[in-house]
Amino acid sequence: MNKIAITGIGIVSPSGMDKRSFWANIKAGRSAVEKITRFDASKYPSHIAGMVHDLDAYSNVSSRLLKKIDVFSHMALVASQMAIEDAELDLAKENLKRAGIFMGNAIGGWLYGETELRDLYMEGREGVSPFMASAWFPAAPQGQISIQYQIKGYSKTVVADRASSLMAIAYAAKTILRGKDDFIFAGGMEAPVTPYALLCCNTSGMLTQRNDYPQTAYRPFDKTRDGYAIAEGAGVLILESHERVQKRNARVYANIIGYGTTTDGVDRIQPASDGKELGRAIQIALEDAGLEPSQIDYVCADGAGTVLSDLSETRGIKHAFNSHAKKIPVSVPKSIFGNMLGASGALDVITTVLAMEHSMIPPTINYLEPDPECDLDYCPNKAQAKEIKNALVISRGRGGINCALVLQKEENT
Repeated sequence: MNKIAITGIGIVSPSGMDKRSFWANIKAGRSAVEKITRFDASKYPSHIAGMVHDLDAYSNVSSRLLKKIDVFSHMALVASQMAIEDAELDLAKENLKRAGIFMGNAIGGWLYGETELRDLYMEGREGVSPFMASAWFPAAPQGQISIQYQIKGYSKTVVADRASSLMAIAYAAKTILRGKDDFIFAGGMEAPVTPYALLCCNTSGMLTQRNDYPQTAYRPFDKTRDGYAIAEGAGVLILESHERVQKRNARVYANIIGYGTTTDGVDRIQPASDGKELGRAIQIALEDAGLEPSQIDYVCADGAGTVLSDLSETRGIKHAFNSHAKKIPVSVPKSIFGNMLGASGALDVITTVLAMEHSMIPPTINYLEPDPECDLDYCPNKAQAKEIKNALVISRGRGGINCALVLQKEENT
């Protein structure tokens, strides 16, 4: 893959609503996971999450539109506006028929759906909003971004469980390389902290049940791990070709230079325990980037926090990096704010880009007891100063979906 530039980022997260506060909380390892209080979640096996509390303060969305959309679209619109401003894009001067939107999420907009289905059963069809059909489905944020900014180019929404947004970002980069779009909004959004969505997430069997200690519950690669804490949020990137970057003298955070994806083909939910197909996805990404394993300075891991997922991910990294595996820092920054499911890859890319900018490996928090079978350098509990030129981001989805994206720091920045 030839390089595609990341020129703008927008963050809506439990750890902050702008890149400065977000990075400060990530660097400090300050947990944002807490007990769910917006509805009675006490009877759920897992009732903790990373939640966004300041969305309205940053909102660019009219009260009239808010009645027609789910919160996952609201978060996507806020993050998109942040990304536009960060990239210093003047959309009035752009050919919006050559602009695209590539977004990913796993479950859609369930708060709107749950509310309207309740009204259907209580009031009949007359009680259901006419916007129900367009508010909940996974491609709704893509449509709302398109309407908000009149973007009319080649666009897609990807649904691939937790791998959704990383896959969307990779496909966006390849779409620019193929000449179908000049620039793209790429990322993901997720809003799973609702009664029905939380129930569905609990039935997956992948959520931590350490409800009494929310801030230390999500502990990837730790021997005592028992799953992840869910989170809500959105992350949006502006992707551009370097020809465009040079023409408008834009700042470049980092470049996307390689991508690989495979599937395990073992189980409809669980990953393959040997991690071989994950290792192959990483190898494909490195070959696409034209890099040797020894040239990767940091791995931002999927870190689902279950016994099998973390063990298989460790094995996959070892398959791909061989003797270099134990020399490369591997961390799970999302342990700080929770797992955003389909949006997690977008936040991982943003975190890695900021890590490159600040020459700092973000920590894996709550790493208390080493697992002898998970024996890599997981950057436990404290950030580590290190120059990062090349980084790898891993996202995985249920059913054995494996994605790996290679980022490279822009030279002379």
